[in-house]
Amino acid sequence: MKKYFAIFALIFYFLIATPKTQAAYHFANFKGKPPIHISASSSKIPAGLTPDQVKAIYNLPKTGGNGTVAVIDAYDDQYIEKDLGTFSKQFNLPDCTVKNGCLEVHKMSSTIKTNSGWRGETSLDIEWIHAIAPNAKILLVEATTPSGTNLINAVDYAAGRKDVVAVSMSWGGAEFPEEVSMDSHFISKYGAIFFASSGDNGAGASWPASSPNVIGVGGTTVAFLSGGTFKKETAWNGSGGGVSAYEKQPSYQSNYSIAKSNSMRAIPDVSYNADPASGFSVYWSSSATKGVWYVVGGTSAGAPQWAAIQSLGLSVSNTKLYSDKEQTNYADYFRDITSGTNGSCTFFCTARKHYDYITGLGSPLTVKF
Repeated sequence: MKKYFAIFALIFYFLIATPKTQAAYHFANFKGKPPIHISASSSKIPAGLTPDQVKAIYNLPKTGGNGTVAVIDAYDDQYIEKDLGTFSKQFNLPDCTVKNGCLEVHKMSSTIKTNSGWRGETSLDIEWIHAIAPNAKILLVEATTPSGTNLINAVDYAAGRKDVVAVSMSWGGAEFPEEVSMDSHFISKYGAIFFASSGDNGAGASWPASSPNVIGVGGTTVAFLSGGTFKKETAWNGSGGGVSAYEKQPSYQSNYSIAKSNSMRAIPDVSYNADPASGFSVYWSSSATKGVWYVVGGTSAGAPQWAAIQSLGLSVSNTKLYSDKEQTNYADYFRDITSGTNGSCTFFCTARKHYDYITGLGSPLTVKF
């Protein structure tokens, strides 16, 4: 009886905790989707978390930032410099413009189109990198479309830049058989670290977060006391996570010993606030003259902010993260998320001490790893 139960449990896991890919699904069919969620209607003033609140939650410095943080998004956001200016003025951040060299926009095509959905993602990414690392430079690389080929071309451009210290990819999609051959795109000879959102659909692995050369960022929910003081952080029920169907487990995870991973890549690696109910204040425009504030969540918020943390401390890598978590003083590095679920797949959908398949090693409490 125990034997049959074990077989059933194994089948159940692969149905639930691994991505539901079709035999005909390949890289040629990949289309990146930004895991972004708006929690409330627009407003004339910010209604979400502020930079000061987020820095207090994660013990981040008021200022700082080194090198360039690259953001890979699709389509053109013709209003991003204007929107970033409004965001910066609202929260007393330094000006970040094309003219002063803080912001650079690189279009991968001279005929790139605009897209209202991706415009919100771009605003979230750029504004919150500047909020977390206000002295860092920001490079927005605009892929022509969100196809796999065009997104990878944009990644390659950022990886080839000597000044880039971190690359943020707030998008993802189902895994595919060829993904192992794509891992080399997430290596920079100049040492840039790559970050990707783990997805917002609950249990299941997502690419490119599943690449062993990428730091996959899962999601949490933060709660506050009545006076606005931080209270606790739990796993967000939308956070993507699971075991890769194709990627073998990298050494930094096998050395750490992750339960029930079956020697395959476990996702995510770390986490960050993602619940729209505790979302971030983001400003973006629908025209040259009309812009409003939104409260935005999703694991797409965590990837750019972890990239900004890399800019602040220049010490983030998967090898260091897993090594730090093994230390007896790991609470100096991470808030261990030990409660919450993202599905009904029992072990793989439940937060617990140390590593879990919703929040990884935990959320950051420092910029030095």
